Amino acid sequence: MVDNQTGDARVHDVLVVGAGPCGLAVAARLSERMPAANFSDDEHQRYHWIRRHRDQASIKHYRTGSETRRKTSGAKTGNAELDLLVLDATDNRWMARWESLFKTFEISHLRSPMFFHIDPAERDGLLAYTYRNARGNELTEIRGCVGKELSKHQRKRRERSGRQTEPTVDERDRNDYFVPSTPLFSSHCGCLMDRYNLRGNVVCHEKVEDIRFDYREELFPEADKIFTVRTNKGVHYAKVVVLAVGGNPPQIPEMPTGETDAVTHAMQLKEMPSPRVRAKLSAGLQANIVIVGGGLTSAQLADLAIRRGVTKVWLLMRGPLKVKPFDVGLEWVGKFRNFEQAAFWSADSVEERWEKIKAARNGGSITPPYKKILERHISSGRLLLLQNTTIREKKWDPESKTWAVSLSDEGQTLPQIDHIYFATGVQSNFECLPFLESICADYPIESCGGLPCITENMAWRDDIPLFIAGRLAALQLGPGAPNLIGARIGAERIAWSIQDTLGARDSGNSTESRKREFDYLTARGSRYDALAGVE
Repeated sequence: MVDNQTGDARVHDVLVVGAGPCGLAVAARLSERMPAANFSDDEHQRYHWIRRHRDQASIKHYRTGSETRRKTSGAKTGNAELDLLVLDATDNRWMARWESLFKTFEISHLRSPMFFHIDPAERDGLLAYTYRNARGNELTEIRGCVGKELSKHQRKRRERSGRQTEPTVDERDRNDYFVPSTPLFSSHCGCLMDRYNLRGNVVCHEKVEDIRFDYREELFPEADKIFTVRTNKGVHYAKVVVLAVGGNPPQIPEMPTGETDAVTHAMQLKEMPSPRVRAKLSAGLQANIVIVGGGLTSAQLADLAIRRGVTKVWLLMRGPLKVKPFDVGLEWVGKFRNFEQAAFWSADSVEERWEKIKAARNGGSITPPYKKILERHISSGRLLLLQNTTIREKKWDPESKTWAVSLSDEGQTLPQIDHIYFATGVQSNFECLPFLESICADYPIESCGGLPCITENMAWRDDIPLFIAGRLAALQLGPGAPNLIGARIGAERIAWSIQDTLGARDSGNSTESRKREFDYLTARGSRYDALAGVE
């Protein structure tokens, strides 16, 4: 950023746009010198033991018998030399928007299982953190996923009867199929922030307005092309930029021209129910709301509204109700997920990948526990679930401050509605993001389904070190890109690419020293050679 007093400009190594789970995953992975993806469990145990006890070891001289304490190396976890800046439009801290939405919706547990997390150091980092802190009581089992394998006879009998055989998860993997509580996952993320020293002034509360990649000879005469990131508070410069945004801003379909606050998108929700609805309920009057959407968010909103006293809720779904444990099918999560990923990566075209993504996610869905919750509200008469139904027309009455809503199913008649909530998700169209207009104009790329056709290295193009994480990277990461599994895989691939981009800055001695340590800890090559030069 440009210093207004001295006029000096600072160029950051990496600038991350977005302080959500994907942004935190990238920052943590860039700070981890020995990531789990590179090592076996035995190698990790050896490395962490050495790192824990390196300053406690003593060396005994074989002739004199005297012992000398090993000198403290001063080595720290992570890459202390990396100049990292994170910009977030919500707050100046990590996970601010994520925590706000989970608190507003009163979400007690995540939907992702235990092995979907963002800890780069351990493949079972979240599970280890849970038991290390004696918080196993905060886990909830995902029922219906784990069971004994079908015998060969049972499988053949199902095939002969025409019944489809779903991939099953082996009993030995039962420990993985639990979901963490929201406070547990948040605490684990806080542990990562402390481990890699990612608090303090790393995250700045600024909204990005424009990104450009070009020479800035007036500021850096001898420098290569750099990024100029303009925000609502100033200008920043960086060698590498990572986009870890959650998609396009939420939009309400067919919003009427009249001004009203009686319609809300779920991603913009501040309180439930609205002040006007709460006032009616306090006065003993009936309050009716409509929720549009077929995903888990719509079910959570319906349950929250009824628990907080709303008289009647109409839940509209344009398709049938779909129930499954995860956003994607179990075949993308269970023991055969490598097969599905291999088929995705070997697709002949991005169009084929896009079709696989749509088939795997298959629109919105709710979990089995929330299906039972909705059934309980339906039996009480306070919830009406209308499948294959959409809003045909809605008119706002400024006098009564209510909606007149007509449905595509003419057999259903609604009373005056006090509030309409749209839990319809967000679009994934990078060409509609205002801060990418300059990049799209100067460095155009192909798109498919609104997603950018980025390179295998997760870069915008080979000639521009702009990397994409999260939802917008689905054409490279697969259907799980918007979820925690996509955050971790994407962070791993992005970190490798960034290290290659910034590798020229490392001195030869530093690079050789790290290579020797890497070879020694992982038993690669000759471990005696790796010890050469050690005093």
